[in-house]
Amino acid sequence: MQQLLIILLIKVAGAASIASMLSRSSRFLSLLMREERTLAESLQLCLSISLLCSFGSLIRLQTHTYAAADICLEASLLCGIVGGYVSGLVAGVVCAFPATLPIHGEYLAMPLYAAAGVLGGLLRDLAPASEDVWRFSPFFDLSLWRLIRYKDHRQRSIYHVVMLLALLAAELMRLVGMRLFDGKYVFTLYPADSGIGTTAVFITTVFTVSVPLKIWNSARNERLLESKELLLVQARLSALSSQINPHFLFNTLNTVSSLIRTNPDKARQVVYRLSSILRRLLRSTDNFAPLRDELSFIDDYLSIEIARFGDKLRFLKEIDESALDCQVPTMILQPLIENSIKHGLAAKLEGGTVRLTGATRNEGEERRLVLAVEDDGVGIDEARLGTILQQAGIGVSNVNERLQVLFGGSYRLEIASRPGVGTRTEIEFPA
Repeated sequence: MQQLLIILLIKVAGAASIASMLSRSSRFLSLLMREERTLAESLQLCLSISLLCSFGSLIRLQTHTYAAADICLEASLLCGIVGGYVSGLVAGVVCAFPATLPIHGEYLAMPLYAAAGVLGGLLRDLAPASEDVWRFSPFFDLSLWRLIRYKDHRQRSIYHVVMLLALLAAELMRLVGMRLFDGKYVFTLYPADSGIGTTAVFITTVFTVSVPLKIWNSARNERLLESKELLLVQARLSALSSQINPHFLFNTLNTVSSLIRTNPDKARQVVYRLSSILRRLLRSTDNFAPLRDELSFIDDYLSIEIARFGDKLRFLKEIDESALDCQVPTMILQPLIENSIKHGLAAKLEGGTVRLTGATRNEGEERRLVLAVEDDGVGIDEARLGTILQQAGIGVSNVNERLQVLFGGSYRLEIASRPGVGTRTEIEFPA
C-alpha cells in the first residue's frame, strides 16, 4: 500500500512537471490563450501534450518499472478539456499507440483513451463560460460548498461538480475494463485487495488532471497581466502626449516661423526646447519622477511660453532643497501652469506672473510634499470655481483624477481664486 501511494504521488508530480515545462513555451501559451482555434492549432496543442505523455507510457512499457510515468488517460482528458473534441480524440490515439502495439498487447488503451478525450471535449462544451474550465477545484467539499453558499454562481458550481464526476467516470471506465478482461488489455495501478488503494487511484486521477489546469491557468493569468500592462503603458503614453494641448504645439510652431526671420538663434532655442518636451513625453513610462526632473520639464515648457508672450509673462520658482528629490506624479505641474497662463494671464493685456512653490512638511510620522501654482491673472468667478473639478478635459480635473487614483484619500487639492486678483492651486500628498 505504501509503495502504491508513493507511485501515485510521483504520478501527480510528473503531471505537474510536464505542465510546468509546457507553460514555459510561448507558442503553447499562445494556443492556450485562444478560445477558438483552427484544426492545425488544435493538433499542435494536443500533440504538445500527448507526445510527452506517450513517451512516458513508452518508458513504462520498456522498463516495466516506472509505472508513475504513464498518465495517458489524464492527458487525453486534459487535451479534450482545453482543446475540444478533436484534440481529445487525437491525444487519446497518440497516447495509446505505444501500448496497443502487438508486443505489448494493451488493446483497450486506444478506445479507452479516445473516449476519455471525447469526454474532455464534452466537458469543455458544457462549461457555462470558457473561464469556468480553469476554475475547477479537485476538492469535492469545496465544490459542494460553493454550490450551497454562492447562489449567484450556482451554474458554475454545478458544472464543477459535473466535471468532477466525469473525471471519476473516466477512471471508472478503466476499472471496469480491467475487471472485464482480468487486467490483460489495459494498464492500471489498482491493488489486488485494497479498497483504500482503489479510492486513492481515483483521487489521483482527479488531481493529475486538475493540477496541470491550475498551472496553466496561472501562466495564462500572468500572460494576460503582461498584455494588459503593455496596453496600459501604451494608453498612458497617449494620455501623457495629449496633456500637451495641441494649440500649444501649433502656437509654438507659429512662434518659431515668426522668429526664424527676426531672431534665428531664439527660434533654434525654441525648437530645441520643444524637442526636449516631446522626447520626454514619448520616453516616459514611469508614474513617478523626482521633482527636480519635473522642474526641468517645466523650465523647457515655460521657456517656449515666454518666447511666445515675451516680457508679458514672468515666472518665479521657490522650491526648498529638501523637496527636490521627492517623487512626484509625472506631468502633474504642467497642466496647472498651463491653466494659469491660458485662463489667468492670456486675457490680461499687461500679462502677469506665475509663481511655483514647493516644500515638505511633517504631519505626525509622515512627510508630505506641498506644491502650489499661483498667478495674478483675471481669476475665476465663484460659480465656475465650485464646479471646476467636475469639468472634463485637460487641466485641474485631470490632475485631481490622477491624484485620486495614485493616493486615494491621502492627498489634498485646493483652489482659491478672486476675480481680478488671481488664482492659487495647491496640492499635497505623501512625499
